[in-house]
Amino acid sequence: MIQPIETIKIFKSQPEITVSKGEIIFRDKEKGTVMYGIIKGEVEMYVDDQLVEIIEEGDIFGQGALVHEDYSRASTAIAKTDCKLAVLDRDRFLFVVQQTPMFALGVMRSYSDRHRRLKSVMNGLIDI
Repeated sequence: MIQPIETIKIFKSQPEITVSKGEIIFRDKEKGTVMYGIIKGEVEMYVDDQLVEIIEEGDIFGQGALVHEDYSRASTAIAKTDCKLAVLDRDRFLFVVQQTPMFALGVMRSYSDRHRRLKSVMNGLIDI
């Protein structure tokens, strides 16, 4: 299966962007109109100012804002390293989901992988 980042590179409507180490890509509660794929580098994801995840080259992030009616971000993304990012806006995202079902599965897998990692971390924090 083709990775979502490869599909984004094929279907993107906007040029790749570069982000410097330490630069904020987006903030929690902001309106989001694009999602990102990491071509090069790493991105830290924060919730309530706590580092919860490091997204690596080849993965995607920011897609949650594109599927919620209010377009709100649920986390803050900060470049851990200098990054090159592919960008996909909502219209192109919807087009790619419709035209490339494997892309939709890749996005769902990315969410599922993150959810599993979060559950693993939470299980280590909570004594059940």
